[in-house]
Amino acid sequence: MTTAAPTTSTLTGVPALAPLLARGALLSPLRRPRPDADFPRTRLVLPGLRVDLARLAAYERACGFATGADALPVTYPHVLGFPLAMRLMSGRDFPLPLLGLVHTSIGITRRTALPATAEYELTVHVEGLAPHRRGTEATVVTEVRTGGDLVWESRSTYLARHRTAAPPPAAGGGPAGEREPLPARAEWHLAGDVGRRYGAASGDRNPIHLHPLTARLFGFPRAIAHGMWTVARCLAEHGTPDAAVVRAQFRAPVLLPGTVAYGAEDGRFELRGGDGGRRLHLTGEVGPYPAA
Repeated sequence: MTTAAPTTSTLTGVPALAPLLARGALLSPLRRPRPDADFPRTRLVLPGLRVDLARLAAYERACGFATGADALPVTYPHVLGFPLAMRLMSGRDFPLPLLGLVHTSIGITRRTALPATAEYELTVHVEGLAPHRRGTEATVVTEVRTGGDLVWESRSTYLARHRTAAPPPAAGGGPAGEREPLPARAEWHLAGDVGRRYGAASGDRNPIHLHPLTARLFGFPRAIAHGMWTVARCLAEHGTPDAAVVRAQFRAPVLLPGTVAYGAEDGRFELRGGDGGRRLHLTGEVGPYPAA
């Protein structure tokens, strides 16, 4: 198979999300996902980006971060890069259906605190596709630079579920679901509108997060919380150093409304709920950069 050479496309503004989501929805039924499919090789670059402080404050409130801080929350650059990622994932050359795509993991490296009033350059590209026991995953890389220096980067994996020859996963997210819970630090009662509030603040209005009816179209009994909301909420509770490395895996959906327990110990954190509080929804760890 011949693949296109990597190219760079410099944008003059933040792409509008609504038409991208609509395009992705229209193209989704035409997708036939498979791990050996070709994928877009374009690197999207957005220079001269400044943060909308009102939108930042809405995000901080939705996720439990303190508002008015001088620096961006460690997860916020993901929101800044989301429109660029959607431009790539809604394009005709992206092989996975946008509708129903599930965020399965994220790794973040923040090399220094990111002032909320600084000017940034964003770069987003698709790194590749890989087989998953439930379908095909795409890895999307987001990079943030200021003054030419790389200050923040992430790798996110997104799963398109489809029939595979692999055996079904174990309940509770696999072997990690068998481990003993971390010490519980808080219990959160989540309202049914958590997905809608986070969607408004972040721009991620995937229908699996918004309403029970639209979530049922993709096999979920109720709307589910955004993976990035769950990890942001945990990190708002946990705290992160200015230079930090974060890893998180989204192991089972958090149904809305619902109750979850936040646990943490020695840099690790998790969310559990359901099944007597043992169902594992999220695991993660946070430490200083460079990692010890």
